[in-house]
This record gives sequence, C-alpha cells and structure tokens, in this order.
Amino acid sequence: MQKFTTFLMFEGKAEEAINFYTTLFKNSSILNITRYGKNGPGAEGTVTHATFSLNGQEFMAIDSAVKHAFAFTPAISIFVNCDDDNEIEQAYAALTDGGSAMMPLGSYGFSKKFGWVSDKFGVSWQLNLA
Repeated sequence: MQKFTTFLMFEGKAEEAINFYTTLFKNSSILNITRYGKNGPGAEGTVTHATFSLNGQEFMAIDSAVKHAFAFTPAISIFVNCDDDNEIEQAYAALTDGGSAMMPLGSYGFSKKFGWVSDKFGVSWQLNLA
C-alpha cells in the first residue's frame, strides 16, 4: 500500500524546527536523524534525512546542501485540529513567535476559532478548534 508523508526541506534549520515541533505538539517524537559528516556535500552536522512524528502523523525533513531560489509557501500548509481552547492558543502563540499571522486567531464562518500562521522557519500552519 502506498504511504504519503509530508516532506519539509530546510536550509540549515531542520533539526531546530523538528525539535520545536515535537515539543509543541503532544504525542510527538523524533524517529531518526542522520547528519552530514565532514566530507558530505552539506554543512557538517546538518540533517541529511530525518523522520519525526507529530501526534502520530509522520513527517520527513532535510537540510538541503544546495541553495534554492524557492522556500516554503502558504499554498501548502499543515492543518491541525486542536482539541481545546488552551491547545489552540498555545500552538498559535508558539508558531507566531518569530513568525507571522496570515489570519489572526478568531471566529470565522467555517470555524468558531481558527488561525493561519507562518512560523519562524517559513512553514505554514492552519490551526482549527475542532
């Protein structure tokens, strides 16, 4: 059976992002990380490949050894249904710290509490109170 996994490409910030995300969301963990060595194409110690889980959903991440003319875009985002008001408030505050709000946390016609943010790494998140 095919498996689909979200893949995030960073430029030197993958491990920092993974550590941040796995401490922010419950039941989350780093599954594995491999790093570039001193003779690798990327900066020594940066991530060649990592897998991590956010509340059971698996993700992959790397630090690209190549500079690209593109970065993350809000056209693709990670949608999170939060269980309660405290959870959405905490996630929103943490993700906007160093990032930006594209839709402030509020009541919209499709949701009683929703926010859309770009975090300090440029990853876009939609937070919804389920």
